[in-house]
Amino acid sequence: MNAPTKPGLHSRNRHGQGYDFPTLCAAAPELAAHVITTPAGTPSIDFAQPKAVKALNRALLETAYGVHNWTIPPGYLCPPIPGRADLIHHLADLLAEERRGDIPRGPGLHVLDIGVGANGVYPLIGQAEYGWQFVGVDTDPVALDNVKRILAANPGLGKTITLRLQPVAEHIFVGVLRSGEKFDLSLCNPPFHASPAEAQAAALRKQKHLGHGAPRGAAPRLNFGGQDNELWYPGGERGFVTRMIEESATIPKRCLWFSTLVSKAENLRHVEAALARVKPTATRILPMAQGQKQSRLVAWTFLSTKERSAWRKARWPAPAPMALPVEEMPVASPEPKD
Repeated sequence: MNAPTKPGLHSRNRHGQGYDFPTLCAAAPELAAHVITTPAGTPSIDFAQPKAVKALNRALLETAYGVHNWTIPPGYLCPPIPGRADLIHHLADLLAEERRGDIPRGPGLHVLDIGVGANGVYPLIGQAEYGWQFVGVDTDPVALDNVKRILAANPGLGKTITLRLQPVAEHIFVGVLRSGEKFDLSLCNPPFHASPAEAQAAALRKQKHLGHGAPRGAAPRLNFGGQDNELWYPGGERGFVTRMIEESATIPKRCLWFSTLVSKAENLRHVEAALARVKPTATRILPMAQGQKQSRLVAWTFLSTKERSAWRKARWPAPAPMALPVEEMPVASPEPKD
């Protein structure tokens, strides 16, 4: 029996039908020690246990995306795979708007991942699903070194995923783009909290929700992990996204669509105000949901409709020809008889 996942996933999400634990345990045997039976009689894991979440992620990346030997250093962010895959699929839909629903695929598409982390999940999923080229940027050399190890364990990925260190933590795009370099898409899952104390308080609330309160006097355990640069930024999510929007306006022709996840609903109006100040030519707010968790993907572009048309014609591979229905297939005329 498959364990059901949370509803609301994108229709192309590979995890919408639940987790096949026998297959997952065969791919990552360490997962078997963490499988439990829920009161409903279905298999699951204790999501309050970091080792269980890590083992599940390793198995999902192996079975669904062909990523071998995935791991992260202790204490680093271990993101839920279904939600990360959802963001990639919604971004694919955004690009498909540019040519009547046909998703551009292949290495001709270049994507910039701001804050790739030690897990490298967005490039790994995006490359597996759509064959896109990625540049992953981070301020943490330890995180980048770990992604390098993952790429080294998967021959071929190193040719499609490039990593760069952002030397100045206060900068986002400045200092990492090469001369004349352009991207079809930038994505980001920004730091959520405004301070370490706020991150710890959120972790404690999550543990109580999962039924695992921290022992008296002990710091709450982060079941999905996370280093400081992954969890908080001065001004929190709102401050980070505002800075990103401001920097994007200084490079308006270098990216077709800029985008970011906005997790807190109360931040959306501030993000919209920041966008209004830089005057993009178009914006999109795409709702995302996984169970009771609601978030949204915000995207913007500074290119006009005419410029976007020229961009895709110059950079994107031609869409695959559509097959005609049988009744519309041209019928060859009979050859004349002598």
